[in-house]
Amino acid sequence: MRVLSSLWTAIAPALGDHLWQSTMAALVAGLLTLLLRKNHARARYWLWLAASLKFLVPCSWLVALGSWLAWRPAATGAGTALYFTIEEVSQPFTQSSIIAPAGTSVVSSGGLDMLWSILTTVWLCGVLAVLWMWYMRLRRISGEIDQAVPLTAGREVECLRRLECHVGIATRIKIRLSQSTLEPGIFGLTRPFLVWPEGMSEHLDDAQLEAVIAHELWHVRRRDNLAAALHMIVEAIFWFHPLVWWLGARLLDERERACDEEVLESGREPQIYAESILKVCEFCVGSPLPCVSGVTGAVLKKRMVHIMSQHVVRKLDFTRRLLLSAVAVAAIVAPIVFGVFHATPTRAQSEEDNAISTENVVQSATIKPSKLNTPTYAGTKTHMIRMMFGAGGFDAANVTLRALMQEAYEVQASQIVGGPDWFDSAAFDAQVKLRQPETNAPPSKQQMEQLRHALQTLLADRVKLVFHTQTQNLLTYSLIVAENGPKLQPAPSGESDDIKASGPVRIGRQEMRMQIGGDQVYGIGAQGVSANDFAQQLSRQLGTPVVNKTGLKGRYDFNLHWSDGNTGSSESEASSSNVGEPSLFTALQEQLGLKLKSEKALMQVLVIDRIEKPTEN
Repeated sequence: MRVLSSLWTAIAPALGDHLWQSTMAALVAGLLTLLLRKNHARARYWLWLAASLKFLVPCSWLVALGSWLAWRPAATGAGTALYFTIEEVSQPFTQSSIIAPAGTSVVSSGGLDMLWSILTTVWLCGVLAVLWMWYMRLRRISGEIDQAVPLTAGREVECLRRLECHVGIATRIKIRLSQSTLEPGIFGLTRPFLVWPEGMSEHLDDAQLEAVIAHELWHVRRRDNLAAALHMIVEAIFWFHPLVWWLGARLLDERERACDEEVLESGREPQIYAESILKVCEFCVGSPLPCVSGVTGAVLKKRMVHIMSQHVVRKLDFTRRLLLSAVAVAAIVAPIVFGVFHATPTRAQSEEDNAISTENVVQSATIKPSKLNTPTYAGTKTHMIRMMFGAGGFDAANVTLRALMQEAYEVQASQIVGGPDWFDSAAFDAQVKLRQPETNAPPSKQQMEQLRHALQTLLADRVKLVFHTQTQNLLTYSLIVAENGPKLQPAPSGESDDIKASGPVRIGRQEMRMQIGGDQVYGIGAQGVSANDFAQQLSRQLGTPVVNKTGLKGRYDFNLHWSDGNTGSSESEASSSNVGEPSLFTALQEQLGLKLKSEKALMQVLVIDRIEKPTEN
């Protein structure tokens, strides 16, 4: 169940984007059909068919092709704003998942696991139900067709051979005589044949017989059965989308009207043609399968009005042809071009029109190499790593660019892939100051968003950060209570209430690294910290998401100290280092009564395409 939840977590944003894009494509097709309502039905039919097939062809495939062809330039200015505008509109679900805190969405809770399982089960049941419905109908029709006998001579065969040349069909269409009451119809996808009800020809004169057979041959010429079969696949996969079934009805209407127009344009009398359709309806039963092209499909009353109206259907003029051509080219080329520029910073470029405006709230933002990179401090064995958010701004000292990316995009170290050799070794100082006066209160949610956006802009402008996103199977952890129960000290009620009332709490990440022998000793002091806050801190320490599953609701004071001499990747591998301090896994159990459980989950990662080392500002 957890694997299913992780899979849904990874594919749900992409699926949401695909359904959104397909829905927008159908709406565009609908607007174009309104523009072409007085033109040939075949133009509207191809628009509806394109909207249907869009459900089978995700734009991400074309975007991936463009990304593969990309030279990965760095977009700036208006081009960047346009790029991000397109990205927000075309991929609203994926973009929202990128900026979500990774630790809160990687491994779902039990209730969410159950929800995904129920949704998947319902979808599979729906797919099987639709396929079973099609199968039972096809089985019934196939049984009747198997009893049909080949027809080699007679009025029907002579008329069929004469009209094949007129319609432009090179391959001879076989005809079979059926004893069922099914209407005349074209069966088969690759080798179509005509099934003709026995005795129906006696109710049709020669002109009416030619009109009915001509209608069926136009179905062959247009390959309507193949198109209908493709849409049936769409209906089976996306049965839950009402627009899919509405598209099926539009396709059926327009394909029958298109064949009607072709028959009338060949010189048939409208009255004779309408009478032939009505006589077929009196004698036969319509086909239950869309992929069997008959003559009685669509709404019969509207078809009769359309046939007998005697109005002249306008051909597509140059303007409309140009419009349709431009739309078709844009539908294919635009995602590829978008993919070419997809390698530009997905979230790293300066966004002038971003919803979180920082121009009026950020006083300054700087990043520069730390003194630890200089020869004077290169041999220092004790140094402070500081990275703190406050109401007045953000302050970091002696941190790597990976750590800054983690804070800017709310991801963990394992979710950042690539980068040069110095990416994890060179130390930098960064600072973002807000214009409002500094206070001791924790930053509000809006201030945190402003600070993170300022960090993103700083990374884009000063280190030329460029990245794209991928999905990978990564190691994650769940924070649970150990067998002997928690050893956390509840925070004083007054302090806890003050912190809780002042805004969102983030553990003050001020870690002392002391070099002893070959190991580094770490320490975390926390006051009024919740289990969720602590899980986020562990995520940063381990470099991979940690999800709180302790069930602890209060706020706590504690001190945790450990060594990285033998961090281990699980409880069984955790042991004490040679400096007397335990590993993180052991320290959690011994000092706090908590435990980390390793798991695997599909997650979105940031793949670095370009990054430069910042110089002194």
